[in-house]
Amino acid sequence: MQVDPPHVRLIAIGDEILSGRRQDQHFSKLIELLQKRGMRLHAAEFISDDEDDITACLQRSFATDDLVFCCGGIGATPDDRTRQAAARALGIPLVLHPEAERLIAQRCAEMAAKGQGTADMNDPENQQRLQMGVFPEGAEIIPNAFNRIPGFFIHNHSFMPGFPVMAHAMMAWTLDTRYARWHHCERRAEYSFLVFGLPESRITPSLEQLEAQWPGVRVFSLPNVGDRGGHPHTELGVKGPPEACAQALEWLRAQVLAAGGRLSPPA
Repeated sequence: MQVDPPHVRLIAIGDEILSGRRQDQHFSKLIELLQKRGMRLHAAEFISDDEDDITACLQRSFATDDLVFCCGGIGATPDDRTRQAAARALGIPLVLHPEAERLIAQRCAEMAAKGQGTADMNDPENQQRLQMGVFPEGAEIIPNAFNRIPGFFIHNHSFMPGFPVMAHAMMAWTLDTRYARWHHCERRAEYSFLVFGLPESRITPSLEQLEAQWPGVRVFSLPNVGDRGGHPHTELGVKGPPEACAQALEWLRAQVLAAGGRLSPPA
């Protein structure tokens, strides 16, 4: 029996995104990575660095079966509270992950070989770096090809840094390593066409009829007022099972023409 894939969500954490100091790059990248694998994003949430806010968000999220990507706040400075919030949300302690400890020590040794710092893990700076390997008990690591400092995975939630150069590779690794069974398993199509000279109010009854006639097919209507110099138009479309979508699309085109709409811009 075909099992529907779980929903995929993004949680982006950081005051710098909410204030506009940094522009989010995770939302569009995750969509791209999912589409290449025949998957799709169902929701995204942007929250502050406040630990109580993060904890409340994760408590709700851990209660679902969704596949969740959390970006930001896993460093070791006072504004990084995601690791602590995840442990609070799950009601479990934070512990130093042994593999994370090894990877961080390896990173420190590599930096020391370049004349940057020391490989002595008793050094106060390196002890502080080890805090980045303190994860909720039972977590697994997510490898970080950029600088070895790992993220962590627990309860179908993947936690990674806010840095796009690190996070995006970690997203791809997670999708290909943990969730390969969900690649291209959802048979879904999305088709659309542009309509000119037809108000939404006139075609709406047909859109409602379409969804009733083809259960499982969803319609969408995206008006454009011509604000960039083009002609005002509406993008009408359908999404859902491929065969039903193809039939519904042709029916919708006919309804548009019968209602006086045009499929090409006025001359």
